[in-house]
Amino acid sequence: MRQFISNKKLLILLVSVIICVGLIGFSIRDKDETPIIQQIGKDVSAVTNNVLGAPIRGVTNFFKSIDDIKNTYNENEKLKEQLDKLTENQVKLAGIQAENEQLRQQLALNETLRDYTSINGVVISRNPDGWVDKVIVNRGSKDGVAKDMAVMANGGMIGRITEVSMTSSTVQLLTSGGATNRISVETKGEDGQAVFGVVHGLEDKEENKGKNDQLLMKQLSTNSKAKVGEKVTTSGLGGVFPKGLVVGEITEVKMDSFGLAQEAYIKPAANTNDISSVSIIQRTVESGE
Repeated sequence: MRQFISNKKLLILLVSVIICVGLIGFSIRDKDETPIIQQIGKDVSAVTNNVLGAPIRGVTNFFKSIDDIKNTYNENEKLKEQLDKLTENQVKLAGIQAENEQLRQQLALNETLRDYTSINGVVISRNPDGWVDKVIVNRGSKDGVAKDMAVMANGGMIGRITEVSMTSSTVQLLTSGGATNRISVETKGEDGQAVFGVVHGLEDKEENKGKNDQLLMKQLSTNSKAKVGEKVTTSGLGGVFPKGLVVGEITEVKMDSFGLAQEAYIKPAANTNDISSVSIIQRTVESGE
């Protein structure tokens, strides 16, 4: 009986050892495999993250998009401001360049007027109703300006002084219509000889339509025919202006309405539509007519 009990204990011990060895072996064999409970936990966690994470990511992306739109708007506003400043600077630059070009022309003109002195000034008033008739400049009797002085601008003669006050003067433009506003001029004929005449603004006639920006040269001397393309300058024979001031260039030569004398249309050398700076010609004894 005692031997049976002893054998039973031995058998139980042996079975226990076998079970332990088996468990150890099973544990070593499945070391790289995840337990089922752990796998289920991971799956539940992944599903939960997907379900809860999608709305969170959507909200995050929404606010990020709003920030991007806001940043884009701010950048656009800055670019618009820079563009406005650039446009403004371009306008200012264009104005400065135009003014600089006119001043250069005045300087070049003054360098050619060696036989008389000039008084430089600027236009301070111009009535739109009389745009082609007159301008007012900021030079007057205190500056040495006197009536009937010639006025130059933009490379050519534009008119004469008709009214003088202490600090300003009125300039009657050559483009002002009427035969009373005229100057004595000369040009070269086809044979190279001098051709004399008088120039004035165009009158409002049917034959002058389409030539409002030109002048008319009449009473041409008949010793030579005027030539298209020749320059026209003051002759010094009218008793008013110095000799040699550029008036314009002949664009057309024709006979008058009676067929007795030549007439010539002249394109003014100066652009009278854009006058800002002027030179008033002060006559000397040697250069006066």
